[in-house]
Amino acid sequence: MARSVLAGASLVLPDRLAEGHTLVIEDGRIAEIVAGPRAASPGEHRVDARGCLVVPGFIDVHVHGAAGSDVLDGPAALADVARALPRWGVTAFCPTSVACAPAVLDRFLEAVGRRRARPAEGARVLPAHLESNFINPEFRGAQPAACLRRPAAPRRDDEAFSGADILAVIDRRRSDVGVVTLAPEIDGGLDLTRSLVAAGLRVSMGHSGASFDEAQAAIAAGARRATHLFNRMRPMAHRDPGLAGAVLASEDVAAELICDGVHVHPAVLRVACAAKDPSRVMAITDGTAGSGLPPGARATLGGQPITVGDVARLADGTMAGSVATMDRVFRCLTGDCGFDVVQAAHMTSTTPARELGLLGHGVIAVGAAADLVVLDARLEVVSTWIDGVARFDRTGAAAPGS
Repeated sequence: MARSVLAGASLVLPDRLAEGHTLVIEDGRIAEIVAGPRAASPGEHRVDARGCLVVPGFIDVHVHGAAGSDVLDGPAALADVARALPRWGVTAFCPTSVACAPAVLDRFLEAVGRRRARPAEGARVLPAHLESNFINPEFRGAQPAACLRRPAAPRRDDEAFSGADILAVIDRRRSDVGVVTLAPEIDGGLDLTRSLVAAGLRVSMGHSGASFDEAQAAIAAGARRATHLFNRMRPMAHRDPGLAGAVLASEDVAAELICDGVHVHPAVLRVACAAKDPSRVMAITDGTAGSGLPPGARATLGGQPITVGDVARLADGTMAGSVATMDRVFRCLTGDCGFDVVQAAHMTSTTPARELGLLGHGVIAVGAAADLVVLDARLEVVSTWIDGVARFDRTGAAAPGS
């Protein structure tokens, strides 16, 4: 039985920071948490983690790509993204689409299904997040306008496909779909919310101009998520709270927040977390193929050219997702936003795991999956462990089996 030991680390437990502890990993799970030193045993792989912080592996529920690869570009690109993400502490992620044609969506979900069935050396591939065709065109952002549809509208002569064609793909590939983002105020939006929820899918409200009342109706219909809160939705005002206000006021809804320091001002992020509590906030990158690339680099988002800067942008300057990585998100939360490491770990790991139904993930506890990130004093990634194996190790001292 493979055994690895992380000795002398500070562990971010669900309720506190435990300093100078030893973490024992066996057969892909956390076997022991020992206060203080622990005597070495024959045959174990021992890592000196003094001066390091160990947190639950980051779970990014909204990522389009990384390191030059876009998840819509085929199975090889999806595999490249999965291999790249552990260098930034990601142990699991939801590959996220943009609005696209049915054939593209079908190929994407087939690739997701194959990658889930045959886990390899990278981050865990979770069921996909569809930033779907069913959003409000006025709040589409970088979503391709030509692919937007109404769920029940018949196909027009100038359209290559209908909303029903997209829904047929979702139904056929349902087991590989985890989250569907939609605008509840569009024609048929509430009925679609109800039918997707009845099919066991998670509905997230986003790219939307919904009023407060329209958002409340969607929540009553079963919507339990908000996609990148504040971004691409009606601005919140004190007499017109809109979708953002409905999300902040509802304990039933968990909110994504892009924590790159650009998409949402740190002060607003703190206000949102004060209203929701970290247990109802999922910190995301909304990362693109530009994530991890240098400024000025070029990549694509769903086939559209983007350029790397403070964020990813289309040729016309439209924001097209972020170029953040999850280690940067963690540093943003604990730096500019002023959260402690326990709160930050809830938003980057624990809350996403719970919202996706990942039992035994997102926490450091005996019996939990050994999906972990070791950070140095600057909160930069030293190593990333998935199923008890160091899938990324900048020191080169990886555990056996990596």
